[in-house]
Amino acid sequence: YGPTEGAVTCTRSAVAPGERNGRAPAIGRPLANFGVFVVDRDLAPQPPGVAGELLVGGAGLARGYLRRPDLTAERFVPDGLSGAAGERLYRTGDLARFLPGGELEFLGRGDQQVKIRGHRIELGEIEAALSREPEVRAAAVLALDGRLVAYVATALATFETLAERLRGTLPEAMVPTAFVALAALPQNASGKVDQQALAALPLAAAPLGGPANPVEELVAGVWEEVLERSPVRPGDNFFHLGGHSLLATRVLSRLRDACGVELPLQALFAAPTVAGLARAVVAARREGLQLALPPLRRAARGGLLPLSFPQLRLWFVDRLAPDSPTYNIPGAFRLRGSLERPALAAALAAVVDRHEALRTRFVELDGQPWQEVLPPASFPLPLVDLSSLPAASRDAELARRGREEAARAFDLGSGPLLRATLLALAEEEHALLITLHHIASDGGSEEVLHRELSALYAAALAGRPSPLREPPIQYADFAVWQRAWPEEVLEQQLVYWRRRLAGLAMLDVPTDRPRPPLQTFRGEVEPFRLPPELTAALRGLAHARRVTLFMTLLAAWQALFHRLTGQADVVIGSPVANRARPEIEGLIGFFVNLLALRTDCGGDLSFGELLARVRGVALEAYDHADVPFERLVDELAAGRDLSRQPLVQVMFALSSGEPVRPELPGIAVEPLALAGAVAKFDLTLGLFDRGAELAGWIEYSSDLFDRTTAARLAGHLANLLARVTADPGARLSAVDLLSPAERQQALVEWNDTAAASAGGGLLLHQLFEGAAERAPAALAAVCAGEELTYGGLAARANRLANLLREAGVERGQPVGVW
Repeated sequence: YGPTEGAVTCTRSAVAPGERNGRAPAIGRPLANFGVFVVDRDLAPQPPGVAGELLVGGAGLARGYLRRPDLTAERFVPDGLSGAAGERLYRTGDLARFLPGGELEFLGRGDQQVKIRGHRIELGEIEAALSREPEVRAAAVLALDGRLVAYVATALATFETLAERLRGTLPEAMVPTAFVALAALPQNASGKVDQQALAALPLAAAPLGGPANPVEELVAGVWEEVLERSPVRPGDNFFHLGGHSLLATRVLSRLRDACGVELPLQALFAAPTVAGLARAVVAARREGLQLALPPLRRAARGGLLPLSFPQLRLWFVDRLAPDSPTYNIPGAFRLRGSLERPALAAALAAVVDRHEALRTRFVELDGQPWQEVLPPASFPLPLVDLSSLPAASRDAELARRGREEAARAFDLGSGPLLRATLLALAEEEHALLITLHHIASDGGSEEVLHRELSALYAAALAGRPSPLREPPIQYADFAVWQRAWPEEVLEQQLVYWRRRLAGLAMLDVPTDRPRPPLQTFRGEVEPFRLPPELTAALRGLAHARRVTLFMTLLAAWQALFHRLTGQADVVIGSPVANRARPEIEGLIGFFVNLLALRTDCGGDLSFGELLARVRGVALEAYDHADVPFERLVDELAAGRDLSRQPLVQVMFALSSGEPVRPELPGIAVEPLALAGAVAKFDLTLGLFDRGAELAGWIEYSSDLFDRTTAARLAGHLANLLARVTADPGARLSAVDLLSPAERQQALVEWNDTAAASAGGGLLLHQLFEGAAERAPAALAAVCAGEELTYGGLAARANRLANLLREAGVERGQPVGVW
């Protein structure tokens, strides 16, 4: 093996006849005076067995590309791996991995990377996994119409067993959804696989079983639409195909429209295959379950329209603090490439024209709020030129303007509710700042905005009309529909929530500082990441216990607060997209709802037992998710405490894939973090499911918590997850949350009474002994010279108590020194 840039031959392998059974051999080890490295996207070494880009270095390396300094700098990078000073490595762009014996296995080109439903996938890695199967002589994988299709030279008649084996070695997103069996793979004149010939083959060549009856056909069609993969077979498992709770609600919504039945979410968990769910549909029709909600139609225009329940809450908040940016949703992106400003401005204007929620204003009439949709108008995209500033000053000015823009309040009485600013940083480098108000947008709306902006910019660039279908309804129609629900429908669900949340107590999380009398929204974020091996273990645990990954993580988050507070009754809030109806999936607006997930963690449960409880809590909540959270607050939050959010103070959210960002032709788009966080709740754990790993952040109120506390919380959660995946039967009270360093501090250093006495330190009981004249000195020792309020001292005592409890120290046991 070897690229031209690396003296043609860099590695060599001796292969005995018949040793590889007709499969491609490894490419061996480096020749003398060469070095080879397998790295990830950050050029960090990959462990054996993990695929990455192949880098080559050594005496035979070329100097670079003639008269191409840019390409030379991109492909020839400083050598930070071999230890040789002043040397370079060549980025081959090839995908490889080290085998256990130290030889290299070639996996194909790295530029075979594709993006399927938010997951970045290396086709060569899938091909390598297929080629390792004994029944497979050769394999190729293509991404066609948003799905993975595997072309396999094999004598296999069906692929169910092969697909299951792939799931044991690859993430679910990398398992092909269609297989085509061939006698041999077609080749072009160069002897390589002819991908064009493969793409032209009909998928009917794949041996896939079809639906057995019309109901199965309906269910399979709904799954194909929601999961964006085809074909779907009667025996396919919804969750094995990448389904999750949000997509499950969409499936049930479409089945409601297609079959006229209302199925609970539990039906899909109980029967997760096409055939099983079809049987549930037939049974429900026989029982005569009928729709209870009115149809969602376009409302008459020409006057004022009511607000939805979520809009009403934010309108009241705005009336209390009209100049507050708390509910701004800022976004910032760096754009590298030849940007056409007129096309970008036209695309943004088209988005605002398409979505009435973005050109709505709110007025008050006879003491009641109403919304008024404004007619389409020109949309300004101001340009700020920072290109003449020095680099350091330019970045500082960009950050300042980004913070300033995020903090600029909207006037809900005038609209519009989206604004944008373009900043020129260099000839082919810009920054785009986009800000929306939450009363007209949510997380799902941001994805819609970015997708439509991408499509409309490409169309404007090419001089084509919009390729997007006009929305059948608008957000105001949703608000009218929500207000028209029969009271008995809401009452039926409110009965559940009244029972479920009766006697709910606030989650008393120990804080680092006293809680202000009025809630503030200043926040910070602490990054959080779970490594691939722990992520895989969590998926395995969820699969074994017949729960979702969301339920598993929620149970761990609740278990952590059970331990942290000592409360058995733990309520965690979680957002739901509330886009179950097909008509609103592509709309921009404030649809998201909040569920209060209350779990009884008492009784010295094992984690496995807690999982079972959380599963029931979550499924019941999803089946009663139509009630707007605002109605629950009105019903249940009597005597509001203005220092915190009603009903829930701690949140958890899990999203699939990476956040959607604009994809503009010829432009590299990367997100910018310019503004500080807004913490609407005390603590929020937000995670993105990236397939191989889970990553995100813990957002915390910076008026209540220090960054060190958030970091310690993240560490304790990671420790808890690692220990319960290793032993789901472990009792929650016995799960060790501490790191080795914390355990050493709590059990050894803080209990070394001899050292403390020798050093003049006070024992804990000595703080409460002696005459009154000793109290100031004792207090000074505890406060380490700080002038603390009583609340600050209590917070320190809380932290100490939590550490000792987590270390296993029982009440009444001597604790030694402070």
